[in-house]
Amino acid sequence: MLTFFHCPGTCSLGIHVLLEEAGAPYQLSLVNLMKGEQHAPAYLAQNPKAKVPALLREDGSLLTEWPAIATWLALTYDKALLPMDAEGLARTLESVDYLVASVHMQGFTRIWRPDHFAAAEAEHPAIKEKGRAIYEKGLAAFEEKIKGRDYLGGERPSIADAALFYVEYWKVNRLKEPLPDALAGHYARMMQRPAVVRALTMEGLL
Repeated sequence: MLTFFHCPGTCSLGIHVLLEEAGAPYQLSLVNLMKGEQHAPAYLAQNPKAKVPALLREDGSLLTEWPAIATWLALTYDKALLPMDAEGLARTLESVDYLVASVHMQGFTRIWRPDHFAAAEAEHPAIKEKGRAIYEKGLAAFEEKIKGRDYLGGERPSIADAALFYVEYWKVNRLKEPLPDALAGHYARMMQRPAVVRALTMEGLL
């Protein structure tokens, strides 16, 4: 059985959704980031990167980084979560990389945790402003991309939809702001999926 290291409502939520979508056998292991448990010696012994998500596999090896975990889950448990044609695969990975590396890490992190970029509080407003610009630019790009389709991956979600979902979730539940129309439709469809409902329920978010 897999062991999934997560923290409710963080980017690990997207991986949790994929675990449920794929029907992978797993158990949850909570790492409370707010309490600094990612820096606890016991967790650092497992994951020196001190972050989530992380996946301990049945062979004892640890897999880290959102795109790597998502890709491995799809290839191992449900290949329908990852297009196999060259164009579909490239576009899916393109979306995942932009969502995780730019919209999340460079955009939302600046909004939510400006102290990660500068210790001086006087610098935080400018950092947040820059983060907001990156985040909103990313949402606008995916607003156009999702128009006229149910999911980025086609008729059913791909790993890119799980990444988009957690970014949307933050807009709605952390920033308390509405999504643009097409993204709001995507978010509503994701929220109706049994896998998403199960993941949110297990994390105490429903």
